[in-house]
Amino acid sequence: VLTEFRLERRRFHSTVMSKGTVVLAYSGGLDTSCILVWLKEQGYDVIAYLANIGQDEDFDAARKKIGLGWGRLDLRAEFVEEFIWPSVQANAIYEDRYLLGTSIARPCIARRQVLIARQEGAQYVAHGATGKGNDQIRFELTCYALYPSVQILAPWRIPEFYNRFKGRKDLMDYAQKHGIPVPATPKAPWSMDANLMHISYESGILENPKNHPPSDIFCMTKNPEDSPSAPDVLEIEFSKGAGLSSALFRRAAGGVAIKVPHGVGRIDIVENRFIGMKCRGIYETPGGTILYHAHLDMEIFTMDREVRRIKQGLGINFSELVYNGFWYSPECEFVRHCIAKSQENVEGKVQVSVLKGHVYILGRESPKSPYNEELVSMDVQGDYNPCDASGFIKINAVRLKEYNRLQNYSFRS
Repeated sequence: VLTEFRLERRRFHSTVMSKGTVVLAYSGGLDTSCILVWLKEQGYDVIAYLANIGQDEDFDAARKKIGLGWGRLDLRAEFVEEFIWPSVQANAIYEDRYLLGTSIARPCIARRQVLIARQEGAQYVAHGATGKGNDQIRFELTCYALYPSVQILAPWRIPEFYNRFKGRKDLMDYAQKHGIPVPATPKAPWSMDANLMHISYESGILENPKNHPPSDIFCMTKNPEDSPSAPDVLEIEFSKGAGLSSALFRRAAGGVAIKVPHGVGRIDIVENRFIGMKCRGIYETPGGTILYHAHLDMEIFTMDREVRRIKQGLGINFSELVYNGFWYSPECEFVRHCIAKSQENVEGKVQVSVLKGHVYILGRESPKSPYNEELVSMDVQGDYNPCDASGFIKINAVRLKEYNRLQNYSFRS
């Protein structure tokens, strides 16, 4: 890997006196392809780094856009094991709907970017995130946490760049001038971000929250109206709250390139960015949605009630920390540790039915569940004295009696 990146740095050597070496998080898209050339123009030696986290990307086409060598790393396994599974364990969901597909990918990508920068002696890292969004925060907080002396180059916050490039047309003209292959028109009038877990769509024509998304926008799922009438039945197995293998997630997700037939995991939301503005986003998270429901069911089945009540609050904390870019903060490390502890007995199998946009729980089994069929049965008394409930109810009623006495409630016949 390091040999590949050393070759990369020589090939992207600046033709003017170097200002230093920068590791660019390169996606192969229009923005970062232009940013790479622009950074060279500014006098930087550029190491291009493209992370494979399961996106449906034509990596050969991305390479041809710059016409030179490159550095691509396959991070899919660590993305699943170190980021997706902790999110599943946490039941991570931001503002009750968003499963954080983009948010959890950024610390994975940025961590390797920083490792390359440190090993190559690069003083700078760069990215193509906008100056209004969350990704700039997620990338940079990770970089500063893991490489405190690093300097950040964020072109969309540099006046010389954003005053020169007012929009995609300016970027396309620049790409044509410098021989960077781009389509004649943008692939879609919106911004897309994809990985193994999800695809997001935002910006462009979607910025008006009233506009309905075009029917052909979705890449990972079929329209529920066009899905089969017979359900797909899955059995998902958990150990310590996580799936038993990365392959499990890929089967549940269906893969980026395969449309999940039942349209599970589509949402259209207006969310609150950390930077202080609202934005409209459309997301597809089929595998993550299936796993969310299955894990939630297994967790309730196996976890002590009071422990889970505390863990629910930790899950909300985790979701906000991840969304806001604080994966490598001490508080997020603490929360992850507590959540992992809570998952020790979350073990077993859940059967789910997937049909026309919905996930239905069919059944579950676990060797570590406190569920006692005899104790709860309506047909068998078991080791329980029903008379004990009278005192339990009366003790709990004391507080209610006193509260209502103070309210001076009176009931007239």
